[in-house]
Amino acid sequence: MYSNNEVIMNLDKLHSTELRELRIKKNLSLDSESAAEWCRTHISSDDALVTRKGKNRYVLIGNCVMTVNAYSFTIITAHRSR
Repeated sequence: MYSNNEVIMNLDKLHSTELRELRIKKNLSLDSESAAEWCRTHISSDDALVTRKGKNRYVLIGNCVMTVNAYSFTIITAHRSR
């Protein structure tokens, strides 16, 4: 398990592609303009739990799971956990 500090230290690098932004907004039913900004806000929460498996980080916050590439800090996807 990685500390949230590692992710927080790199929040400025967190980004996503246009298509992934649309998918994240759909998966989470977001009204916000930027899915990446929404993810940054939630990742910086004290309640965020960050784990790493291989090349990806998984951020669990509430009922949401975000998948972030560990090297490029690209948000791959985000969805509601079951």
